[in-house]
Amino acid sequence: MKMKKVLSAVLVTAMAASMAACGGNSTSTTAAAAESTTAAAASSENESTESEATSEAEETTEVAASGDSDWAYIEGKGKMTIGVTMFAPMNYEENGELIGFDTELAKAVCEKIGVEADFIEINWDSKEIELNSKNIDCIWNGMCITEERKQNMSVSDPYLLNTQALVMKADREDAIMADVTGLTVVAEQGSTGEGKLLGDIPDDETVVVSPSEFFAGVNYTPVDSMAKALMEVKAGTADLAIVDSVCALAMVGEGTEYSDMVVNMDNNFGEQEYGIAFRKGSDTTEKVNAAIAELYSEGVVEQIAAKYGLTDILIK
Repeated sequence: MKMKKVLSAVLVTAMAASMAACGGNSTSTTAAAAESTTAAAASSENESTESEATSEAEETTEVAASGDSDWAYIEGKGKMTIGVTMFAPMNYEENGELIGFDTELAKAVCEKIGVEADFIEINWDSKEIELNSKNIDCIWNGMCITEERKQNMSVSDPYLLNTQALVMKADREDAIMADVTGLTVVAEQGSTGEGKLLGDIPDDETVVVSPSEFFAGVNYTPVDSMAKALMEVKAGTADLAIVDSVCALAMVGEGTEYSDMVVNMDNNFGEQEYGIAFRKGSDTTEKVNAAIAELYSEGVVEQIAAKYGLTDILIK
């Protein structure tokens, strides 16, 4: 089912149209982060391809060698415990009920494979610890796929496109975009936005403006969720936030509680794809991939996506 779309300027228009309805200590980024980014980006495409193939082979070998089936463990419990954080339109509460695209898709998949979907709110920065300790069985919460995550976890086929967006007060947009030096920037700890700002996630061929260079002179403060990042900007304790565009376009703007704020994606910080993470070597990953493929053939995925304004960024 893996058929990738290319994210371009068209995506910005499509996402904006389809989704309009829809603290730690401060530290300054340094030249070291930029140097780290440059060095990491210098690795060849061949090395990346070989690494991915090796990683997939190691996962298969790991399952076979252990003799343990992660799926048998989950099936034996009768439920899949899913780690989430709260942000629209993926997983969020409305009138006391947990809803969202990821929430509904996870429920549909679990029904198809014969287990209950059990959602638990986690701290995003501790997601891998929660997964490996079996407090949760998967991370299904708008997780951007990165090479590091693929090395540490078993990651599903990508299912949704994303990029990074800047959120700020509307009346300060022009001044902030002209010069961010000395400003306070917030991002969710452990997020792709943080990784790009600090240079921990290397720039790839989809990046137009290097985020680590753009943010080189800012004061960065991590927060515990993307929703909290937006709250900090609204309260005036931060000048801007870097969050997933999927989150920003759903939660900010006219008709939301952040109506005085604006989403800016003029700087293309690169393309990302969302995936679902399981324990390294888990045989559950392919079961979920197969179930999602069936749900596509039945039209269920498109129905759920349409409900949350995400049709144009599905990866089919």
